[in-house]
Amino acid sequence: MLQLLRHQLSRLRILGFIEGVSFLLILFVTMPLKYYYDTPGPNKAIGMVHGFLFISYCFLVLKVGINRAWSWGKIGLGLLASIVPFGTFWADVKLFRE
Repeated sequence: MLQLLRHQLSRLRILGFIEGVSFLLILFVTMPLKYYYDTPGPNKAIGMVHGFLFISYCFLVLKVGINRAWSWGKIGLGLLASIVPFGTFWADVKLFRE
């Protein structure tokens, strides 16, 4: 059982990193392309991928948090991290490290 919990936490940390990178790509690459250079294609494509990653990350934070008996405050911080730039990287260091 302990091995399964470690595996879930590792998955959460990896997904958090990927979700954070996709969020930064939207903010600093595709949004300027869309609004300054009138090129909406990359924003649409990366946005759809980011949406899937965001929902997966939120689901996994809830699942891991409940399985590991985290407080609702810790789960809430993990969820809040997904909407703040660089938040998932902070959550990885401050919340998800064993």
